[in-house]
Amino acid sequence: MIVLAVLFAVLGAASNAVGTAFQRKAASTVSRGGGLRLLAALVRRPAWMIGIAGVAGAAVCQALALVNGPMALVQPLFILELPFALLIVAPLLHRRLPGAAWRAVATVVAGLALVLAAADPSGTRNQAAMERWVPVLVLCPAVMAAAVVLARPARSPLFRAAALASAAAIGNALTAALMKSATDRLADDGLPAFLTTWQTYGFALVGIGAVLLLENSLQAGPLVASQPALTIGDATVSLALGVTLFDEEIRTGWWLLPELAGALLILWGVLRLTRVVPRLADLVH
Repeated sequence: MIVLAVLFAVLGAASNAVGTAFQRKAASTVSRGGGLRLLAALVRRPAWMIGIAGVAGAAVCQALALVNGPMALVQPLFILELPFALLIVAPLLHRRLPGAAWRAVATVVAGLALVLAAADPSGTRNQAAMERWVPVLVLCPAVMAAAVVLARPARSPLFRAAALASAAAIGNALTAALMKSATDRLADDGLPAFLTTWQTYGFALVGIGAVLLLENSLQAGPLVASQPALTIGDATVSLALGVTLFDEEIRTGWWLLPELAGALLILWGVLRLTRVVPRLADLVH
């Protein structure tokens, strides 16, 4: 089961990266128009259709990964989407990555491997009692709303981007938790149960909100502020929700030292990627 969770999570990260890359490739060929005109132009481009297929495939892979393994394992693996997207989109747009970018990618991967090896996430259930859901459903939206309020226009672009990306990260983690429960209903009881459980509509609603928050964070300030908050925030909140809702376990004690070291490596690698790659925001979003 754990092997399947890892496999589907990595495939999901790669599929989402393919979707992002090809959508960016298609968008680069459309110079004018917006709204429905833009959509009409994009649907005629094979690259855009490949991109949509990649995003859809990523959603399916994420759902399968969450059913087969703990959130504390699955969600951090989606950090790989950033280096995957970079490695795919650079040649697709006929750009070369500098040596510093390759080193940053290697650092992200090494940091992720260290975190997961030290934490060794284990033990999961796919459903949680309502008394566990209630505080999560109150606290997560409340913190997201507070981040949005703090990210008022008077703040600096760096602060606004980081605050909105943090809110998006919480939304992504909550979406994954809701998707985990909803997909389990589908696997165990079929489509009618999936369509009648509240978690299905919960993850759709929260997921849309998270996407909107992310887009606003990218417009509010530089990627060097938003991407680290999104990357580290999603993994951290997902770990907390996995432990709180689904009785997942990670190693603590002295294991916290290598876990922290791995997290710092990931943070350093992501920061380097946002600095050394020209127009990274255009490449990966």
